[in-house]
Amino acid sequence: MPSPTYTGDFETAAIPPYDPTGSRPLGGDYNPLPYAEPQSTAGRVVGSGADTDDPFRVVDRRGTQDLGLLILRLGLGVSLVAHGLRQLFGWWGGQGLTGLKSSIAEAGYQHADILTYAAGGGQIAAGLLLVLGLFTPLAAAGALAYLINGVLAGVSQGQGRFDYFLPDGHEYHIMLIVVAVAIVLVGPGRYGLDGDRGWARRPFIGSVAALLLGIAGGVAMWVLLNGANPLA
Repeated sequence: MPSPTYTGDFETAAIPPYDPTGSRPLGGDYNPLPYAEPQSTAGRVVGSGADTDDPFRVVDRRGTQDLGLLILRLGLGVSLVAHGLRQLFGWWGGQGLTGLKSSIAEAGYQHADILTYAAGGGQIAAGLLLVLGLFTPLAAAGALAYLINGVLAGVSQGQGRFDYFLPDGHEYHIMLIVVAVAIVLVGPGRYGLDGDRGWARRPFIGSVAALLLGIAGGVAMWVLLNGANPLA
């Protein structure tokens, strides 16, 4: 029961002592609780729209993760650009358009004329997008499709034998495939043109879809344009 001098929510809820004579007014001696300064919420995001499931969340600290993702993107992107330029223009001892067309035809692919430009140009485009961090999951998925075809072609030309270790194995291609899959799943990081996008900061369903698209695209390219069983 509130006292005659009720001071609000900070008043104590203690029951006053009983006076059988009735001479003492009810609630005569109250000791209200001292005012407590609200604790600071510095370093926390309250009701942030970025994380509605966790209204009290410590500010995101990613450390060197974004730097590592940048290095990963640059490594794969620069390799793809350099390889594409080498194939198309014969730079750094490359085979050039004629040699690339012959290699594609010898691997059993149809429409080697078109695939010559698609293979070289696709590598350069995917590599540049990875370097810029733009449309990163799709760029990495495109690189993944190309790399899968490279492994299938190598196994097919090796009479169905899969060797992992270099110099005759596919160790290099497998490592590039692992890097491409990792980039698809983790996203570009903050140091890229996609860095401020919500799906880039917290990749999930879109990245899984891009990964499946890259794998299915690589297998479909082999089945539709080559049709040979690489293990036969």
